[in-house]
Amino acid sequence: MLRKVLIANRGEIACRIIRTCHRLGVATVAVYSDADRDALHVSLAGEAVHVGPSPAAESYLRGDAIIDAALRAGADAIHPGYGFLSENPDFAWAVTSAGLRFIGPSSDAIRAMGLKDAAKALMEKAGVPVVPGYHGAEQDPDFLLDEAERIGFPVLIKARAGGGGKGMRRVENAEAFREALASAQREASAAFGDASCLIEKYIAHPRHIEIQVFGDDHGNVVHLFERDCSLQRRHQKVIEEAPAPGMPEDMRRAMGEAAVKAAMAISYSGAGTIEFIADASEGLKPDRFWFMEMNTRLQVEHPVTEAITGVDLVEWQLRVASGEPLPRLQDELFISGWAFEARLYAEDAERGFLPATGQLVHLDLPEELARVDSGVRAGDRISPFYDPMIAKIITRGPDRQTALSLLSSALSEVRATGVTTNATFLRRLTMQTDFVEGKPDTGLIDRHLSELTFHRAPSREAMALAALELSGTLQPKTANDPWGGLSGFRLWSQASDFVELDDRGHHVPVSFASTGEGAYAATVDGKRVDFSLSRSGDGACLLEVEGSKRRVHLVSGQRDVTIFGDGENWHFGLLDPLAGEDEAADGGDRIVAPMPGLVKLLRAVPGAAVAKGETLAIMEAMKMELTLAAPRDGTIAEVLVAQGEQVVEGAMLLTLEPEDGEPEYGEPEDG
Repeated sequence: MLRKVLIANRGEIACRIIRTCHRLGVATVAVYSDADRDALHVSLAGEAVHVGPSPAAESYLRGDAIIDAALRAGADAIHPGYGFLSENPDFAWAVTSAGLRFIGPSSDAIRAMGLKDAAKALMEKAGVPVVPGYHGAEQDPDFLLDEAERIGFPVLIKARAGGGGKGMRRVENAEAFREALASAQREASAAFGDASCLIEKYIAHPRHIEIQVFGDDHGNVVHLFERDCSLQRRHQKVIEEAPAPGMPEDMRRAMGEAAVKAAMAISYSGAGTIEFIADASEGLKPDRFWFMEMNTRLQVEHPVTEAITGVDLVEWQLRVASGEPLPRLQDELFISGWAFEARLYAEDAERGFLPATGQLVHLDLPEELARVDSGVRAGDRISPFYDPMIAKIITRGPDRQTALSLLSSALSEVRATGVTTNATFLRRLTMQTDFVEGKPDTGLIDRHLSELTFHRAPSREAMALAALELSGTLQPKTANDPWGGLSGFRLWSQASDFVELDDRGHHVPVSFASTGEGAYAATVDGKRVDFSLSRSGDGACLLEVEGSKRRVHLVSGQRDVTIFGDGENWHFGLLDPLAGEDEAADGGDRIVAPMPGLVKLLRAVPGAAVAKGETLAIMEAMKMELTLAAPRDGTIAEVLVAQGEQVVEGAMLLTLEPEDGEPEYGEPEDG
């Protein structure tokens, strides 16, 4: 067994690898950037080495610095995790050249599968079915448009060096092709240093099904069955499950055999995943799936495979890297039960899934209901430099219904404040009818986006409860203070209090009075509500209204409170009478940064006429591109940033000239 391993990664996957290493008695070395100086993976490892500034290009993507750190620490192997350098053949070669073991496949195997066009040609030669498309080297836009028209719209533009949905665009018609291609190329160049793209036929009813494969240095290759990763947003996976619902046994066998054939074609050693696209328009059939790509690393969603097979895939990686044969062969592997994984992110689903940054002031994760793989804890900061994942929540049951019900329950127990999360969106997804019935496909989320991301208005009793909390009424009283229990006391009248809430920018007046032990009467925005409160043993409140009780949690800050209940959450603050004046001053004439990030592209010039919906700027943050469009027809007044500039959330990027008849901002109207 290896003696000491350096983990060339961060966050959740670094913590995951460290825990298995410690269980096996393998010493660990973490690496960290400036932004991760106090990160969880740093504290879990036996030792840690600083490798550079916060941007990944200056730290986690510095292969030379990471190899130097491993040599100085006396490590005998490097585990790349996923992302960053995990599929970089030059890094794998440099690791082995330095006399270290790369915990993954050979550089030749990574290179063979690293470019999608070459990989597809290799798979065709090996007899693995490949999706129709153009996989050549020619990148002239006119040529690629001709190929797209030959294939037939809709098509999918894909970065040939890509992964994780980066550099991928669905295009419906020829008119939209050029701009989509340029956008995909920019994103591919930034993410992978390679702007080249290929064009593929877009499958109308696609299921994304992948096969986990594993090989060793003794010529053995096995598959550990399938995962269904069809629930996607912007080509990135959201919830994964294993096995795939509705999978016929003959198709499972055919896909497994094709995956093993693909791995053996490149003498594969280590953990890998063969990704297939399946046409589910007539149900899953063994002749209706095609190779998309191979990920020559551990996958984010590997825990669902572990849950149904009882295999620790990281342990297998360590054993294979130590020269051992695979712990089990194909006839010793079988499926037991069902598993789901949900990716909990710091992002705002109601605002187009914008990444959220800031400090995780409070964080409760459902560790009693689920396996939770996380790389952060309360008090940590979600920075703009890296992927905004908070945790992976994994549930397992004897059948699909039980495992999915457990996932829904677990997601309802997530309580985070300080940054917005996608927990509510994920829970709604677990209850979406098609998904519950086992009919996922890659377009499901887009089709049902409005019902999955709408804002559910808080009830009057929730607002009343927030007012009680913010007034201090619910705070424990000092035991030796005889006046401490007299909050709201009046000598000649009923005790009452008044609070003005800020609910997403709306002013909500709330008055309330105690009507007995734990009972209250409140008037919320002019309407009365009666309710009672009691504490439950787990720190929650039981809120009773008209004989019905609901369990809620309150998490308070200095001037705000978040209420969690029924899988939803509502955030309230104390009204600031001075807030909101500037925001309303000039309506839609400002384009502001919705998140901290880099101004990747700027198409605005002062004095230029623009049309509503026209692209004015493109921002990049947390490995994601966001297009900022003109809110109306008009003329550019000012451009306040430069292309390539890093900006903070809320920074004004540009302004439009006021519409005809509209006074200049700050000038009084005539008359």
